[in-house]
Amino acid sequence: MSKSYTNLIYHLVFSTKDRRPIITPDRQDRLYDYMGGIIRGLGGISLGINGMDDHAHLLTKLRPDRALSDVLRDLKSNSSGWMHNVFPDAADFAWQRGYGAFTVSASQIPAVQKYIAEQKLHHSRQTFEDEFVGLLKKNVVDFDERYLWT
Repeated sequence: MSKSYTNLIYHLVFSTKDRRPIITPDRQDRLYDYMGGIIRGLGGISLGINGMDDHAHLLTKLRPDRALSDVLRDLKSNSSGWMHNVFPDAADFAWQRGYGAFTVSASQIPAVQKYIAEQKLHHSRQTFEDEFVGLLKKNVVDFDERYLWT
């Protein structure tokens, strides 16, 4: 085969440092738009972004020549710097160091988009901690809960 074919779709989840509720409603839409722009600038496609005041979910299609860890580093550092510049009262804004990244089949895009769009409803019934552990289990990711939140 002379050409490579990929469809690298990820559901990305990460929280603010110490899960502080700093993504206030007046900041949320602008932050998510900016994050979508970062993804586009890296050659990816944003298929959905939403979250709560202490975490974000992104559904993205990424290029095969971009390492996932590099994309997350750029996404988090650039959006954090943007928050500091645009919202001076958010000088203490930061993302947590780690993240969750789960591959998504193209056939599951609508279901994951719906899941991400309905974050507020979802979190009226479940904490972020329970949600994240559920995602790890659903995606068969090994983890030790003793070290999950440190």
